[in-house]
Amino acid sequence: MNTTDTIKLSLSILRANKARSFLTSLGIIIGIAAVIVIMSVGAGAQSLIINQLNSVGTNLVAILPGASAEGGGPPPSVMGISVTTLKYEDTLAIRKEVANIEAISSYNTGIGKMVYRNNNIDTNFYGVMTDYLNVEDTSVERGRFFTSEEERGSARVVVLGYQVWQDLFEGDNPIGKKIKIKKEFFEVIGVMEERGSAAFQNQDDLVLVPVSTAQKILLGVKHVSFMRIKINDTDNIDRAVEEIKLLLRDRHNIDSGEDNDFTIQNTKEAIKVLTSVTDVLKFFLAAIASISLMVGGIGVMNIMLAAVNERIREVGLRKAVGAKSSHIMWQFVSETIAITVVGGIIGIIIGSLMSALAAAAAWYLGFQWDLVITTNSILLGVGVSAVVGLIFGIYPARKAAKLDPISALRYE
Repeated sequence: MNTTDTIKLSLSILRANKARSFLTSLGIIIGIAAVIVIMSVGAGAQSLIINQLNSVGTNLVAILPGASAEGGGPPPSVMGISVTTLKYEDTLAIRKEVANIEAISSYNTGIGKMVYRNNNIDTNFYGVMTDYLNVEDTSVERGRFFTSEEERGSARVVVLGYQVWQDLFEGDNPIGKKIKIKKEFFEVIGVMEERGSAAFQNQDDLVLVPVSTAQKILLGVKHVSFMRIKINDTDNIDRAVEEIKLLLRDRHNIDSGEDNDFTIQNTKEAIKVLTSVTDVLKFFLAAIASISLMVGGIGVMNIMLAAVNERIREVGLRKAVGAKSSHIMWQFVSETIAITVVGGIIGIIIGSLMSALAAAAAWYLGFQWDLVITTNSILLGVGVSAVVGLIFGIYPARKAAKLDPISALRYE
């Protein structure tokens, strides 16, 4: 019997025992579906992170107060620890002395109660500079942004985020009206355009005031929380970062050999780091999911061992009419591979449908989630199924091949 005849016979035997064949392949179906879903969800989550960072801009540089943690980790300021090494004057010096800078802004952040008449909300306020619109690539929808004179003079003016405008004024024109922030009154001079979420933050649920106003009136501090700088071209980022580093070390009187008291990060490098981290996490999760394939393979082996016991007389009859042990072995191996490959194909279809549903749900919730089902993952699923069938089909097949034909014919 040639290979084609063996495969046809294997498929006919499987069709004759549909229920058992399905139950045998169920573990493989679940395992392959789990691997496809986890790889797709992992790739989707990776795309969400990268899309969020790209929405901020790949030519942005951030300067954070405090030195990076050992091993290149984030500085203490990221963990909420107050570090006062960056000043507003540092921002002015960078803008004046460093080449290739398109826009720069200091930031001071806080949380406070915003009150207008009977409406009040708790939200974030940001002290920023006039370059904020350029740095964040946004614009004012109503009214205007504050001027350089208002920035330097600690003016009590405020620009509302789109959602804050809706919550406080319920769509009414807010320009020229007064709101209270932390018991201090401010004149509303503008409303930002609706932006949605960027870098995992709702850009509409905040208010903006001049950085000097935030420092002196709302927070009572002399330092800035961080800076963001837009470089005119991504090719100039490395040069600009080096110039900023030298300038800040000089301004902060940091001697040669001493660590910086600030950390410079850029979006381009952050994307590379996050991509490598999420790649490792994605394949680690897929490896965990593949354990279910091992369990499924053991289940296939157990069922095939039971099938060998049920078909002892059939094996004896085939050997009696001239079938070799290799023919018998290949017959059972081919049946096992057929079960696992069919199970793998079904698992790929189910996993792909579940991945598509997950991506659709994410988009419905407003996330930039890409549906990623690669040809490699599909081929991997089919290949793994065949390998599992081969590995776990060999033992039952060898057991069948070693049966003595005389004893097998006498088996009841």
